[in-house]
Amino acid sequence: MAADQVPGLRKAGLPEDAIEVGRILDAWGVKGWVKVLPHSAEPEALFAARDWFLQAPEARFRPGFSAFSGTVSVAIEECKVHSDSVVAKIAGLVDRNAAESLRGARIFLPRSSFPSASKDEYYWVDLIGLNVVNREGLHLGAVRDLMTTGPHSVLCVEYQTIAEDGSQTSAERMIPFVAAYVDAVEIALKRITVDWQPDY
Repeated sequence: MAADQVPGLRKAGLPEDAIEVGRILDAWGVKGWVKVLPHSAEPEALFAARDWFLQAPEARFRPGFSAFSGTVSVAIEECKVHSDSVVAKIAGLVDRNAAESLRGARIFLPRSSFPSASKDEYYWVDLIGLNVVNREGLHLGAVRDLMTTGPHSVLCVEYQTIAEDGSQTSAERMIPFVAAYVDAVEIALKRITVDWQPDY
């Protein structure tokens, strides 16, 4: 399909608080549905949003992408879990060819549009960059990423250490993100307090 001729796409600016939340993997079915790879194990924001913002994939991910350039917005008619993936119907997309042309597109949503998290639940994006300290006040590093291990998530905490040659280098420690080890998450203070020691 020729560049900028995919139905349902509207030229748009990317919101200032936009966060990348997933990627279009492929077409799903023959009626203009797409299969989505969410970046989070709990993609409630995708389900709640009525409009998604799309940007082209990185060239290394899909060279020759030509469905659109810049940022576009699309209206979502329906988004749901199907089997082990997420599928969505984009308004105006009526056939498989149009849906396939969007393969690889990156999906963004404004952070302000995310549904409110329940008590003691957090969006991963809000935890990235928070400082991690233990009960004694010792700084253990900052959250670089989170990963899911099945039953729970794990904080990937990056910290600075001294290498054998005396230079400063980055290292990483893993802390289970469970109540047994996490005392408090204070988003406003950019801090997570844990029951953890640096030599664990």
